[in-house]
Amino acid sequence: MEGQRVEVDGGIMEGGGQILRVSTALSCLLGLPLRVQKIRAGRSTPGLRPQHLSGLEMIRDLCDGQLEGAEIGSTEITFIPEKIKGGIHTADTKTAGSVCLLMQVSMPCVLFAASPSELRLKGGTNAEMAPQIDYTVMVFKPIVEKFGFTFNCDIKMRGYYPKGGGEVIVRMSPVKQLNPINLTDRGSVTKIYGRAFVAGVLPFKVAKDMAAAAVRCIRKEIRDLYVNIQPVQEPKDQAFGNGNGIIIIAETSTGCLFAGSSLGKRGVTADKVGIDAAEMLLANLRHGGAVDEYLQDQLIVFMALANGVSRIKTGPVTLHTQTAIHFAEQLAKAKFTVKKSEDEDDASKDTYIIECQGIGMTNPNL
Repeated sequence: MEGQRVEVDGGIMEGGGQILRVSTALSCLLGLPLRVQKIRAGRSTPGLRPQHLSGLEMIRDLCDGQLEGAEIGSTEITFIPEKIKGGIHTADTKTAGSVCLLMQVSMPCVLFAASPSELRLKGGTNAEMAPQIDYTVMVFKPIVEKFGFTFNCDIKMRGYYPKGGGEVIVRMSPVKQLNPINLTDRGSVTKIYGRAFVAGVLPFKVAKDMAAAAVRCIRKEIRDLYVNIQPVQEPKDQAFGNGNGIIIIAETSTGCLFAGSSLGKRGVTADKVGIDAAEMLLANLRHGGAVDEYLQDQLIVFMALANGVSRIKTGPVTLHTQTAIHFAEQLAKAKFTVKKSEDEDDASKDTYIIECQGIGMTNPNL
């Protein structure tokens, strides 16, 4: 097997945790021994952080693989995967590390397991620098299920920065193959809705203020739609620690979903949090793509594995997406093309079509 080993440079492109997530997931799926060097080389705290470590250990356990160099601060790991198995798998970041990112790395793998899986993920559910769990459930889930599988996501406890303490349980059954997707027809926006939350000691007024500010901001640009943002006080027994934030979703006539979200932090007013989320949503609606900027890179691995040609229309292609494409091509040998959209409606906009000839990965266990 030695000669087969894939070498990945963890310092290029996005240069962070995402390279680890994409390369270890593909290594696990394809049975490719992997060495990743220069992990997070350019970051202020180079090497593995606790959340990366828990993701790697989870992938190792999913397939009874061998993992070397996996400790905090390590800049090089070696991973030798074995057969992917179903059952109960637990990952705990022990910090506010994102459960959504743990889900990103493990989900493609367990789709190709021998039996159904239950992923018990602990950490932050609504944390900075990662999708919020509400985004995962409300946007990522309905779109990624177009690849031909379903999953169930049970939010047991919400956790925030810096304490974490959240827990999510994901259940899914394996598939034989993934279907390709075509997300190129944007349609028109038919509804806008969302959720503004406070947890712990923060007053409910903060939730109402975030919601109101977001609605005012959206109204300036989109006048003819009712904007329904629900202020929510998270129940004491379902939230660990203190936090506040908001997610706003726009749904279109063709079933496309776009989101804007923001989290409160010290010294930032409720109004500002609401306005930030609203502006993010409006920016995602301006570019003419059929997926928002955060969904782009999360779909790449599934497109690479699918049986056939997938196409998605996007706004400007993010660095995360370029990184995911690079490693999906290097490891899975999928073929991607990124072209400016030829559609006359998109002429004035920064709109692209990402096309992928998937490898038609087949589950050897089914």
